[in-house]
This record gives sequence, structure tokens and C-alpha cells, in this order.
Amino acid sequence: MKTIQITKDMEPMNPCVATIGFFDGVHRGHQYLIRKLIADARAEGMESTVITFDLHPRKVLQSDYQPRMLSTLSEKLLLLSKTSVDNTALLHFDEEMARMTAREFMEQILRDKLNVRKLYIGYDHRFGHDRKEGFDDYVRYGRELGMEVVLSQAFELNGVNVSSSVVRSFLEAGEVEMAEMCLGYPYTIVGKVVKGYQEGRKMGFPTANLDTTGFDKLIPAPGVYAVKARLENSMEMKRAMMNIGVRPTFGGTETTLETYILNFGEDIYGKMMLVSFAHRIREEQRFPSAEALREQLERDEKMVEEQFEKDLERE
Repeated sequence: MKTIQITKDMEPMNPCVATIGFFDGVHRGHQYLIRKLIADARAEGMESTVITFDLHPRKVLQSDYQPRMLSTLSEKLLLLSKTSVDNTALLHFDEEMARMTAREFMEQILRDKLNVRKLYIGYDHRFGHDRKEGFDDYVRYGRELGMEVVLSQAFELNGVNVSSSVVRSFLEAGEVEMAEMCLGYPYTIVGKVVKGYQEGRKMGFPTANLDTTGFDKLIPAPGVYAVKARLENSMEMKRAMMNIGVRPTFGGTETTLETYILNFGEDIYGKMMLVSFAHRIREEQRFPSAEALREQLERDEKMVEEQFEKDLERE
């Protein structure tokens, strides 16, 4: 895949069949659309191009917007590279672009720079500064500009219309298995291991406290999860369990992300760590004592091991 940065003085690209969107998470609905795009482009003898943005448009339009993304930009580009699309055109969304009408955008960016001859638009996609125009308007503008505009239908999986918002709703409910079904891969977060309150260490469960500042990714609902953890400079996915919550047994008020890596005792403070969610074990609970919590953690650890063994049997 070739990644193309759109600039004002760039030469027009080769004719292409394209689609446009933010593609957060590059979920199975996106993957379905891109497969159709690639097949169509090959049949037409043109290149296939995915057009996306480096920033979420709402970050430019709303200064107080706090994104809860399913993927970082680098993750999104990596996921797109796995689809076999020929090009990913990366647009820098700024105030100037935000002021463009839909027709201006189609003419100045899609036609003049990217040489789009056929454009697939997702069933729920809108562009242009007022976002009031819809598919029929895009078809009319495309006809005037020599561009065919095609509507892509929603991708349905087990009765679910797969979309980024649907994946977010599953994660917000702690339903990480459903999120994985829609994404086509386990949901992951990444951060730096920092010192926490060390209450787990006192109970025999030393945890890695994860600081995800700067990654702007959605954190799943509070609870205990079976996860796999990968440390920087390693490809090994280690079995682990993660607690997301405020530590109610100890009177906590701030959300922490604490990961206990099974059968592991190394000092990893300061290292980057990726956590991949597999199953939710239980909701966060307040226990009457640290001893009662320790006993529950022992049961949680056993359940995590059993879940991963079941996963192996299904493979």
C-alpha cells in the first residue's frame, strides 16, 4: 500500500476507484467495503484508493471535543495496509477544508488531486461544511464532474449493522467479545507502565498500572478482563488479567488500568505495553476487606486461565 499525503502542489494521481471516511478501527464493515472497492478497481483497470483523515474532523470543529477512538492514526494505517488496497490518501483536516462545500471538496480534492473516477460512499457518510447535503446531491455533483458516485450499503453481521459507533457501544458496555466480532480482531489499548498504589503487590498480585495519556483511545467499561499483554521489544502475547475501575475496596476515586501478568515477575516500569482484550470476567466490585478481594482475585486468575484454555480448544 502506498500512503499519499495530499498537498496543494501535488500532481494528479492515476485514475482510481475510491472511498472516503474516517475509518476508525477499520472494522469488518470497512473491510467489506474496501474488498468491493478493490475488486471493482481491478475490473475497471484502475487503482483502488482509500481516502481518510489524519485528525477526527470534530477535533477541528469543536475545540473541547475529547475523542474516544478505536484506533490511533498509525494503527489505522497499519490496518488499512492489510486490506491490499493500492493507495491510502491521507487528508489533513483543517479549518480551510472544513469551510469547503461538498461540491468544492469533490472538485478540488477528489477530482483535481486524487483523480477519482468512481466514488463509493458509506450509507451514513456526509461531507461538506454544513453536512446538509446527501447522497443524491453527491450523485448530481459527480455527474457534473465526470465522477460516478455509488452508495455502499451497511454490512450486517449476525443481525448487527457493523459501524464504529456500534463497536464503541459494545466496548462501553464491556462486551469485548462482541466488539471483536465486529472489528475482526481483538480490541487493544497501549500505554506506559507507571507506578500505581501497589495494593495488588501487597496481596500477591503485582500489577502494571497503565498510563494511556496521549493515545485518545476508548477505554472499555469498568470490570475485570481476561487480556493478553505485549511489552515493548517483544512479540510474545502473555496471558494476563486487567482491572479497569476506581479501586472501590480502597476508597479510590480515579479510574486506573491495572494489569496482572500471569506467571511473571520482571520490573517493567517505564516500558510501553499493549493490552488486547479477550473476555470480561466480572464487573468491578467493592469488597469488605483486602483479604476478601485477594480471595476473589485468586478465583479471577483461575477463570482467566480457563477462558484461555477454552480459546485454545476452539482454535
